[in-house]
Amino acid sequence: MGKYLVLITFLIFCQLGLVSADSADDTGYVGSKTCSGCHEKQYATFKESSRKAHSWDSVAIMADKLKDQEIKLCFQCHTTGYGKKGGFVSKETTPDLAEVGCEACHGPGKQHAESGNPTSIKRPENETCSTCHNAQRSEDFGFKPLACAGAH
Repeated sequence: MGKYLVLITFLIFCQLGLVSADSADDTGYVGSKTCSGCHEKQYATFKESSRKAHSWDSVAIMADKLKDQEIKLCFQCHTTGYGKKGGFVSKETTPDLAEVGCEACHGPGKQHAESGNPTSIKRPENETCSTCHNAQRSEDFGFKPLACAGAH
């Protein structure tokens, strides 16, 4: 029953536009390591304190128990930019996006990394977090804004 709930939730998110195959503001993903060049302190805290920095481990642990289509559902929340232009494709081809990195919440960072313009990157709202962190995806769900939970 659990895998069907995940599938139904995914389909609902697609219909609501919370998950899409492409994005109008997609300017390209660069990976969190690129962000560390200017945001060294935030990156260090993220890598040290945030479980999101190690989200691929959860996928790897479950991979042999899941079908390919089920694993792809995991990619929606456990990687950066999956299903979007320039986002995560596979651990082999896009290893820098095989975690929930900076761009999972702030959006594609290529334009921001190239220009340094602070207006060219998103400042996430609580609604951004609830795309993945919601009661439909976790039975033991307890929302806590990620800015206070080790993301920075």
